[in-house]
Amino acid sequence: MATGQGSRSSTLDDRGFPLFWDEARETMPRADRDAVILTRIQHQLHFVYENLPFYRRHYDNHGFHPDTVTSLDDFTRKVPVITKKMLVADQAEHPPFGSYTATDSMGDIARIHGSSGTSGVPTLYAVSQNDWDRAADVHAMAQWIGGIRPDDLVQVGFPFGLFFGGWGTLQGTERLGAAMFPLGVAESEKHLEFIDRLKPRVFAATPSYCMHLISVAQGMGIDLKASSVKILLVGGEPGGSLPGTRQILEEAWGATMVDAGSTSEMYPFQTNVGCLAKNGTHLITDEVFTEVVDKDDHNQPIPEGDRGAIIYTHLWRESQPMIRFAPGDESYISHDPCPCGRTYPRLPEGVLGRLDDMLVIRGANIFPSAIETALRSVNGFGPEFEIRVSKRGALDEIVVRAEHDAEHPGDLDQLRTDGEAMLKKMCGIRIPVELIEPGTLPATVFKARRVVDERPRP
Repeated sequence: MATGQGSRSSTLDDRGFPLFWDEARETMPRADRDAVILTRIQHQLHFVYENLPFYRRHYDNHGFHPDTVTSLDDFTRKVPVITKKMLVADQAEHPPFGSYTATDSMGDIARIHGSSGTSGVPTLYAVSQNDWDRAADVHAMAQWIGGIRPDDLVQVGFPFGLFFGGWGTLQGTERLGAAMFPLGVAESEKHLEFIDRLKPRVFAATPSYCMHLISVAQGMGIDLKASSVKILLVGGEPGGSLPGTRQILEEAWGATMVDAGSTSEMYPFQTNVGCLAKNGTHLITDEVFTEVVDKDDHNQPIPEGDRGAIIYTHLWRESQPMIRFAPGDESYISHDPCPCGRTYPRLPEGVLGRLDDMLVIRGANIFPSAIETALRSVNGFGPEFEIRVSKRGALDEIVVRAEHDAEHPGDLDQLRTDGEAMLKKMCGIRIPVELIEPGTLPATVFKARRVVDERPRP
């Protein structure tokens, strides 16, 4: 495992630190990296088939055997995907961690985290000490790519608890040697008070919470642009890659936003991170291999640049490896060179949204992320909005209820008109906007929940 020690380049950044955490790894030619990835894939396929009953049953049921994978194309076309629904069912049948976990012995487990399933019963994730230690180095490299350095202070607004939340940020920050202030979920005023008191250079939270703090700061008479924060490390939802959201946050905070992503199932490992070149998010594919495939057939490759379903695979995790896990996210991939010098492929616009969040309204496919992009592209809207979907007769109806900015001095009728025009442009159909007073909707303190679907269930 690369440690980042003794492998950094002599090239320095504008703060006098090495430009790369691990130059050999980050700048590896694509063909060489693909060879490493294929070797690890073959190892992992044999490991899970021989040791984890979940995978043996799954592969046998699909007539698949690891010996048949001799290329990355074979991997995509031949290996069946797994889903969260399958993991939840297996864990219920084989508690506490499911038959896709390498051990039930607490002596081999260092951490237990979880995420809530549809029933509200947490899905548990068991992590060995080796996996936890390796993940720390990956998070450190990702944060280094995003511009965090050992003399920084990182203030965290992610939660620390059952969910992985802020733990990955903590791992990486400690590993690269920066100072950590894990305030976690606290009163918004407290976060702003400590930003003023401790002068952190980095603030880490969801994009929605960073957006919420803009309004709180305005109410407290605080100019975020004048604060010490120069990097917003965001994750947990797609907003970090939406151009309108990025522009508002960077302008209001006077900081660079770095989008860092993963899913609960792929943690504790980081899957992707934005770099200071602002060229999308780099996929750390020699740690978590990422494919973008056909939305309807996850064994069907698609041309580079086409939008499709994201598929993730742990290349090194042993305690609870995910092999071709389909989280339901959508994006597209590019291998074009990045000005930062790293050769990792990129999601040029990050994760675009969740496929299961897509709303079909009057024959049009509408993503909540597209609505957010439209609203953030018009000056005058506040941080909070909701999308309400209902049924009138045989037709589905949609309306966006959006708070206007408390500081907006303009004509509210014109703001509504401008918002509806931008929604028509971005989404392809007319979507009415209902303007509401600031503070009407609950403030977002973690992940945003934007859609209220009032249609009758079939």
